[in-house]
Amino acid sequence: MRERRRNCPDVAIAQNHNEPQAIREALGLINAESLINPNDVVVITPNWVQKQSAETGIVVGPESLREIIRFVKERNPRRIVVACGSGQQSTATIMKEVGFAQILKEETVEFIDLNTGPFKRIELSHDLPHQTNINTLYDEMTFLISFTQLKYHEEAAMSAAIKNIALSWPPAEEHGHPKKNLGIHEKLHGFIRAMAQKITIDLSIVSASPAMIGTGPAKGIPRQTGLVVSGTDPVAVDTICARFLGFKPQAVYYLYDCINNNLGIGNTDQINLKGLPLLDAEKSFSMAAYGQFSTVDAQS
Repeated sequence: MRERRRNCPDVAIAQNHNEPQAIREALGLINAESLINPNDVVVITPNWVQKQSAETGIVVGPESLREIIRFVKERNPRRIVVACGSGQQSTATIMKEVGFAQILKEETVEFIDLNTGPFKRIELSHDLPHQTNINTLYDEMTFLISFTQLKYHEEAAMSAAIKNIALSWPPAEEHGHPKKNLGIHEKLHGFIRAMAQKITIDLSIVSASPAMIGTGPAKGIPRQTGLVVSGTDPVAVDTICARFLGFKPQAVYYLYDCINNNLGIGNTDQINLKGLPLLDAEKSFSMAAYGQFSTVDAQS
C-alpha cells in the first residue's frame, strides 16, 4: 500500500444546496489544489451502483462529477481517468441512462470499466475471499479520488468513501451481478477493511446532497442536506460521515477495523476539521433527515 499524498487527517464540511458549489468549497477548505501534480495519473471513482437518477441518492450527480473533473483538470495532471464498476447492472448502461457518458464526452475524459480487464491478482488479509482480481489501472494510478453519496447500508451500516472503493474495484466478472451473489458479502466488513489496506484513497468526497436514510444502499429515502465532506484521510472522512448518521466509529465495524489497523484517524479530537463545525453539521443533517435536532454526543 503506497502512502497517501497528504498523510494527515484534513477534513472539511461545507454546506451549500448547490452540490457542485459545496464540493468546490469543501475542496478549497483543505487546500486540495496542492495535492495533484503534473506527473500524476489521477483516477476518479464515482458511485454508479444502479440505473437511477441522482435525486434518489443512489448514485452521484453527473454535474457534480463534472465539477470534480474540472477541478482535477485545473491541476494539469498527466492523465485523468474516471473508473468504476457497477455492482448491480452493466456499467455502460448506467453511464448512458443516467447521463455520465455525456459528461465524459463533453469533458473529453478517459473511462475504464473496472468490471472488465486486463486484471491483476491481489492477495487480501481476509479469508472470504482471500484474493481478488482488480484492473491493472491499480499499478498505473498515482492519485485516487473516491466520490460517493452518504447512505445507510443494510449490511455495512453505512456507505461512504471507503466502501465506495472497496466494492467498485473488484470486478463483477468474478464476483457476480450483483457483486454480493458469489460470497463477497459473506464477511463484508472484513472485506472492506482488507481492500482499504490495498487501495490508497488520496482524496475523499462524500456528498449528503442528498443522503440516503432508511434502508440503503438503494431502497432508502433521499434527504437533501446540502452537506459535503472532503478530506485527505478516508477513515477520518468516514468517521465524520458516520456521526451524521448517528454512529461513533465503534458502531461501524469496517471503520473500527480500519482504525485498529492504523489505516487512518477515527478520533474526532485528532481530525483537522475545517468549515462548518461538526456539531452544527450534525444538527443540520438531523433536522433535514428527521425534522428534529439530534447529535451523537447528546445521545451518548
